[in-house]
Amino acid sequence: MPEFTGERVVPGLVDADLFNEHLARYQLAARWASGRRVLDAGCGTGYGSAELAGSAASVTAIDFSEDAIAYAREQFRAQNLEYRVGDCLALPDGPFDLVVAFEVIEHLAAWPEFLLQVRRVLAPGGLFLVSTPNKLYYAESRGQSGENPFHVHEFEYAEFSAELQKVFPHVGMLLQNHVEGVAFANPKNATFESKIDSRGVKVEDAHFFLAVCAFEALPSVEGFCWIPGTGNILRDREHHIGLLSGEVELKTQWLARSKAELDELLRKFRELNAQLEERNRWAKSVWAEAEQRAVRIVALQEEMAREQANFAEIAAGYEAKVAELEQTNRSKTEWALETERRLTREIHERSEELARCVALLNQAEQTVIDRTLWAQDLQKELTETSERLASLRATKLVRAGTKLKLVPEK
Repeated sequence: MPEFTGERVVPGLVDADLFNEHLARYQLAARWASGRRVLDAGCGTGYGSAELAGSAASVTAIDFSEDAIAYAREQFRAQNLEYRVGDCLALPDGPFDLVVAFEVIEHLAAWPEFLLQVRRVLAPGGLFLVSTPNKLYYAESRGQSGENPFHVHEFEYAEFSAELQKVFPHVGMLLQNHVEGVAFANPKNATFESKIDSRGVKVEDAHFFLAVCAFEALPSVEGFCWIPGTGNILRDREHHIGLLSGEVELKTQWLARSKAELDELLRKFRELNAQLEERNRWAKSVWAEAEQRAVRIVALQEEMAREQANFAEIAAGYEAKVAELEQTNRSKTEWALETERRLTREIHERSEELARCVALLNQAEQTVIDRTLWAQDLQKELTETSERLASLRATKLVRAGTKLKLVPEK
């Protein structure tokens, strides 16, 4: 079942009188549907299309809502009735002898294009029935609920008639009203004789406008009254009055409760007002104390400013001294680095000289060692020679030579 928004008529979800208000238009259209090819543009849930199919040769019913078409196919079937999902700005090719569009045109932003589409598919001798709410009455009846969010463009009588005549040479206008009537029904005979008093009917008071349009001269467009078998305006009014009475009683009870609550609120207000006055007095004393403290704060702020100025001056001196010390430190650091570099060079040079001295010393030491060894060898040789000489002198031959002075004594 399609969602009921209050705008689309779904049988069983709207009261009988509202449903009959919409069905009446199809009852009127059925007067011209017999044996004809009919197009129901914006068919909704299909209840009206099925009504037309009762006498038409064929009925093609279109609507942009897939849910509505699915519901119509399930609930309102007929051999000569075809439902399609379609757009009223792209109507199926005709020709059609009768095109109906009830409560559709006010939903279309491009409604002039829709009228041209109807002219395209309407047979030369065909009829176009189109209805729309009366803008003046509709605005008044909706009251505080405001504009209908589903309506794009609403028409007054003169505009509606004039726009239709731009497309169709022949236009007949009917006013639709949901009027109160008095019926005398014979339970054994379903026929009725009706008498309609149309005196005093005003265009601006009409609920809806219904136009019959054609390319050729119109058939007789007489007033039409349909009395449904269901619905009872008086009963609905009485029911509505009963609901209103109950609502008034509820509102009376609500007012009584509201008065008691208001009295209680007034009592609490007086208590709160007394508390507020007491707090205001306290606030004034606090404010006076706050002003005194504010004066003291200003004095402290001025004293702090002076102290900050002194601190700033001292800090500036410290910064200058630190800068001087940093400069001295940089100078001493540069001197130390230069001294270190100089000492490094001197140490390197002295190291080289020391290495040469050590080499010479080692060489001299080796020479001493060599000469000591040579002297030792020489001393040894001398000792050995002395020993041999002593041994030689000790021989008898040498002693004899000495005595003979052939050999020196030493």
